[in-house]
Amino acid sequence: MASTPASTPPRYATHDVTNQPPPLAPYDAAEDPALLEGLRREGAGWAEQDVRLLGRRAGSAEAQEWGELANRYEPRLRTHDRYGNRIDEVEFHPAWHHLMRVAVGAGLAGAPWADERPGAHVARTAGGLVWGHTEAGHGCPTSMTYAAVPALRAQPDLAKVYEPLLTAREYDPVLRVPAEKPALLAGMGMTEKQGGSDVRTNTTAATPTTEPGVYTLRGHKWFTSAPMCDVFLVLAQAPGGLSCFLVPRVLPDGSRNTFRIQRLKDKLGNRSNASSEPEFDETVAWLVGPEGRGVKTIIEMVNCTRLDCVMSSATLMRKTLVEAGHHVRHRGAFGARLLDQPLMRNVLADLALESEAATTLTLRLAGAADRAVRGDAGEQAFRRIATAVGKYWVTKRGPAFTAEALECLGGNGYVEESGMPRHYREAPLLSIWEGSGNVNALDVLRALGREPGTADALFGELALARGADARLDAAVARLKDRLAGTDQAGARRLVESMALALQASLLVRHAPAAVADAFCASRLGGDWGHSFGTLPGGTGLDAILERALPDGG
Repeated sequence: MASTPASTPPRYATHDVTNQPPPLAPYDAAEDPALLEGLRREGAGWAEQDVRLLGRRAGSAEAQEWGELANRYEPRLRTHDRYGNRIDEVEFHPAWHHLMRVAVGAGLAGAPWADERPGAHVARTAGGLVWGHTEAGHGCPTSMTYAAVPALRAQPDLAKVYEPLLTAREYDPVLRVPAEKPALLAGMGMTEKQGGSDVRTNTTAATPTTEPGVYTLRGHKWFTSAPMCDVFLVLAQAPGGLSCFLVPRVLPDGSRNTFRIQRLKDKLGNRSNASSEPEFDETVAWLVGPEGRGVKTIIEMVNCTRLDCVMSSATLMRKTLVEAGHHVRHRGAFGARLLDQPLMRNVLADLALESEAATTLTLRLAGAADRAVRGDAGEQAFRRIATAVGKYWVTKRGPAFTAEALECLGGNGYVEESGMPRHYREAPLLSIWEGSGNVNALDVLRALGREPGTADALFGELALARGADARLDAAVARLKDRLAGTDQAGARRLVESMALALQASLLVRHAPAAVADAFCASRLGGDWGHSFGTLPGGTGLDAILERALPDGG
């Protein structure tokens, strides 16, 4: 009996597969007008070609497979070698290393701090918005490396040694003496079981040695991501109070520092990234900044990582919108393409508004960060409050957004092979990491109470759109009234109002009229339901979808 050639798919009498979309990859993750316009507007137009190249690579079949493999084959902890020696190493699938090598090489770690061009931090954020289409977990070590540089500058002698290595564009995953490597990655160890976000209650103890600036640590951290990084910024209680320390995995003499990884976390999402519980026992550490000023030392680091939370949420929104748009463009039901069904168009347009608002705000925050580090006092004040506002709101919108995008695929989206469940599990992390919603809402109140210039900076930004939309003007007036009487219980409502007004202001000034009008009508004007897909009648759905979804709305 003749056999079927291996290259010919078998046919079965029961059914043929029809009405399924083709693979999305390859696609261009940078094909997003809101992203490219924001890149230019915030002073990094010079990076557009590199961002476009990275976007095409992110959407390639190869890079998309790396993301899938890095999550399917999760990191494995090896506490001992075959001879019984303690090694505390984490093994990653090769796909993880491929993702990291591209990310670091593209400048998504510490590189902007060594780039004197205005807009360097914006360019990095735009790169993250496109490369994040591959996989979210490996963004953790690149984000922490980026954020570690300004904190390390509180100790110039250490910064002189480590900053050139943290800002390099090479990826070297082998653990060895940091100063002998071409480049380094940094992690963080802040959270302990009894403290969580309340890091001042940390109990890890730091004991001075006879060598100035050198201490030994003893304690247990409950959550430390990317344990295979080269160096870590750690909070511990020194004689003078809570302080910041630099902890290398390998000491200058080549011996391993005591960094006992007790276990890797079994997390809801972000599973490609190893998060661990390390134990310190006579662990050698170098003081960063003055004793007792640990929180002040790391505050700049928090500003950076909070921006990356906003960026990553915006990336997830855009990625899942692209996936949903691709599916409905190629799938039919009830006699028409899903994309041509009026209700589906309303859902997609509503998601597109949310995605564009998130992306536009992300790039505005990146522009503020770039100008703030270059000495712009007004942008420093705006960044201080707007980053906390954006972190609260955009990351809160992420889970609802990804759930709705998943639903656009129906049952196809609920199966792991679609990739959508992985995105859905990732979304809640970004609201939790670097302070939950309550922590960020309270931080906004703290900024308003202690730094009056932050309110002036926020309302100065909103004033740039004054008179352009009556609904926005009314929302800003309500916000000013609410500002005077808000206490802790009303903090979330206040921050939500700030975020929506800020997003609307940016869209009114920079987005097409159809986008800005629909956003103001729904988010500010009250003509909106309680779920996506409830935009008011008369909304310019066609114009919104043509802008948001490439290759036909």
